[in-house]
Amino acid sequence: MSQRTANILVFDSGVGGLSIVNPIRQRLPATTLTYLADNKLFPYGLLDEQLLIERVTQLIANASQQYHADIVVVACNSASTLALPHLREVLNIPVVGVVPAIKPAAQQSKSKVIGLLATPGTIQRDYTDDLIGDFANGCDIIRVGTSTLVNIVEEKLAGITPAAEIFTGIIALFHHHPRWQQMDTIVLACTHFPLVIAELAQAAPEIDHWIDAGDAIARRVQYLLENLPDSPVTADPETNNTVTNTRNIALFTDTEKLTAPLKQSMLAFGFSQTENYSPLYWPNKSP
Repeated sequence: MSQRTANILVFDSGVGGLSIVNPIRQRLPATTLTYLADNKLFPYGLLDEQLLIERVTQLIANASQQYHADIVVVACNSASTLALPHLREVLNIPVVGVVPAIKPAAQQSKSKVIGLLATPGTIQRDYTDDLIGDFANGCDIIRVGTSTLVNIVEEKLAGITPAAEIFTGIIALFHHHPRWQQMDTIVLACTHFPLVIAELAQAAPEIDHWIDAGDAIARRVQYLLENLPDSPVTADPETNNTVTNTRNIALFTDTEKLTAPLKQSMLAFGFSQTENYSPLYWPNKSP
């Protein structure tokens, strides 16, 4: 009797979760991935917290059942912070969230001066303070919050090439700290940001380490899938190579925003289909 392929649902408000898709696919090449972007209500950072919790919980609960998910990855810091406890109450499958990669950054930094590049909400939340206190005690953390970069990433994947000056300006925000010249590591604490890591690195060639949560999330997903009772297949048992899977689907709650370049970007990330997703319980409702 052949084993079934593992199904992974990756969720974000936009395209940022694609930075998690790549390491998952590299580590688990035979899995089926469904990507759900709630782009109708993008960006989540501007939403009322209760609305965000209800929206995320209902969308993911419905999609995980419809697409037979074995595991859910909430690839959004805002949604992870607020909605994870509620999701774990209503789902009987593992749910993985994202947090800023403070711990590996503190381990890799030699100068112990670390930049934290995130959305304004993540910069200000208590859980970020807790992570720094737990894993970066003795480090100087230079915090920069930006919503601009999130929109730039969305535009890039929709076919609009960002100007280099944008990234230079964002890096310059770190210069307000007296020890910025000693900064050797930057944490990309929003899943959107690794999608422009080449542009950021060009703007700050002096940075030795750019750290994000993608690899850690992929390892966690692998561990949880391999310890499920029925052990679904996560890699080609003979070659361990990437398996072409025509069932990899990208779902958007507002397909009117889907440009041809964005569809091409989704194809480049391995999603052969892009479809509209408008559950009946929340028919195109705006906040």
